[in-house]
Amino acid sequence: MRAAPRSRLSWNQVVPPIALLALVVVWGHHPGVVGLSVVAVLLAAAVLAAVHHAEVVAHRVGEPYGSLVLAVAVTVIEVALILTLMVSGGKDTSVLARDTVFAAVMITCNGIVGLCLLVGALKFGTTHFNAEGTGAALATVVTLATTCLVLPNFTTTTPGPEFSGSQLAFAAVASLLLYLMFVVTQTVRHRDFFLPVSSGGELLEDEHAELPSDRRTLISLGLLVVSLVAVVGLAKVESSPIEDAVTRLGLPQAVVGVIIALLVLLPESIAAYNAARRGRTQISLNLALGSAMASIGLTIPAIAIASIWLDGPLELGLDPTHIVLLALTAVVSVLTVVPGRATRLQGGVHLVVLAAFLVLTLQP
Repeated sequence: MRAAPRSRLSWNQVVPPIALLALVVVWGHHPGVVGLSVVAVLLAAAVLAAVHHAEVVAHRVGEPYGSLVLAVAVTVIEVALILTLMVSGGKDTSVLARDTVFAAVMITCNGIVGLCLLVGALKFGTTHFNAEGTGAALATVVTLATTCLVLPNFTTTTPGPEFSGSQLAFAAVASLLLYLMFVVTQTVRHRDFFLPVSSGGELLEDEHAELPSDRRTLISLGLLVVSLVAVVGLAKVESSPIEDAVTRLGLPQAVVGVIIALLVLLPESIAAYNAARRGRTQISLNLALGSAMASIGLTIPAIAIASIWLDGPLELGLDPTHIVLLALTAVVSVLTVVPGRATRLQGGVHLVVLAAFLVLTLQP
C-alpha cells in the first residue's frame, strides 16, 4: 500500500523562523552592506509572510472579519516600524508618525482605492459596491484624519503643530473609541453593509473556497506572531540605514514615512487587487479604508502612550499642502462612494491625487 505523500513546507512557513533566527544573530551588532541587504530581504519576506498568515486566519473567520484581521496585522507592523525609528532618535523623528500615518491614508484612500476601481472597471465595465458601508468607513477615516492631523495646527495651548498633553490624550481616546465603534458596526450590527454586492445591489454569496482546518489556522496564527516579532526586530536593525540613505540622497525626511507606509501596505495592496479582479470591489474597499482607519485609530493612541517615554516633541499637524491634498481626497472619495458604483474615470482620478502627493513629497 502506497504511503500518503508528505506535505511540503511552503516559503511562508519557512520564512518566519528564519527571520527570527536572523534577528537573534544580528541583534546588538552593526552588519555591513551585505548583512543589511540580507536583513532587508528577510524583513520584506517576513512582512509578506505575516500578511499571508493573517489572510489564512481571515479566510477561516470570513468577511468582513477577514479584512479587519488583515488591517490590524498591517497596523501592528506600521506601529512597530514607527516606534523603532523614533526610539533610534534620528533626525526629525518628531514628525515621523505624522508623515507615516498621512502617507498611509493617501496610499490607501487614493492608491489602493484607485487601483482597485480601475482594475474592476476595466474588467467588468462598471464596478459596484455597498455605498452605505463604504460611506460609513469613509466618514470615520475623514473624521479621524481631521481630528488627529489637521486640528493640531489650529490649537493655541501649545505653539506649533502639536497637541498639549490633555489634547493628545483626548485625540488618542477618541480615535480608539471611534475605531472600536466602527468595528462593532462592521462585524456585529450592520455586517451586511460590508459584504460584496452585485450590479443590482444584491449581496453576493460567499466564495466556496475550502476553509482552512483548525490546525492550519492555529499554525498560521502562531507564525503570524513570529513574523510580527521578526518584523519589529529587523526594522530596528534597518532603521538607521533607511534614514541615512534618505539623507545622503538629499530627499526630504518625509520620504521615510512614505517608505514605511509603502512597505507595510504593499501586501495588502496585492490582496485588494486580487479581490477587485474577482469582482469583489467591496472587499478591496474594506481593506483600503479599514487600513486607513486602523492606521490612525490604532497608531495615534500607541504613539500617544509611547510619547510619555520618548524624548522630544510630537508634531502631528500637517503642512498646508498636505491639508489641501487631504481635503481633495475627502471630496473626491465622497463623490466616488455616493453612487455605489464607479468607472475607470474614478479610479484614474484617485491615482492622480496619489501621484500629486508623491511628487510633492519628493519636491515640496
